[in-house]
Amino acid sequence: MRARLYPLRDTRLITSRIRQHGDYQLSNIFYTGNDFVIANFEGNPERPLSERRIKRSAFRDVSSMIRSFHYISHAVLYGQVPGIVPRSEENPRLERWANAWYIWVSAAFLAAYMEFGDGSVFVPQAQKERAILLESYTIEKALVEIEFELAHRPDWVSIPVNGILDLLR
Repeated sequence: MRARLYPLRDTRLITSRIRQHGDYQLSNIFYTGNDFVIANFEGNPERPLSERRIKRSAFRDVSSMIRSFHYISHAVLYGQVPGIVPRSEENPRLERWANAWYIWVSAAFLAAYMEFGDGSVFVPQAQKERAILLESYTIEKALVEIEFELAHRPDWVSIPVNGILDLLR
């Protein structure tokens, strides 16, 4: 995992940092019937305010949303959705569908983000730089999720652990 983060340390990235959401995930997006509302711009409440105010790469929020797609698609597999009890014999089939949905939705989200953000100072022009930011921040987000789950919901920790294992494959 450490080797996968070296490019972030060793590559000069040409992009701007901005004030970003800090906790951009599906639970903070609401559909009103004809528009979307994004809530909770105060960032991760587990972090000090001084840290949440620092300008950062917009790709932190992009990675956070992609991790949110992973969570929602895999929560059923690990028995974390009320009212749904997965049967172990169906897990391989459900896992393929969960992975397919997660990959498709993540790709659609990323494509839309790049379409609207392309040419902006906060989106690197080089594809290599975009890939470095996306992978590094997705790993970072999954590590933060492991820390959170161990402290608050230990029975959910398998979701971010499996997310990291998927990233490293």
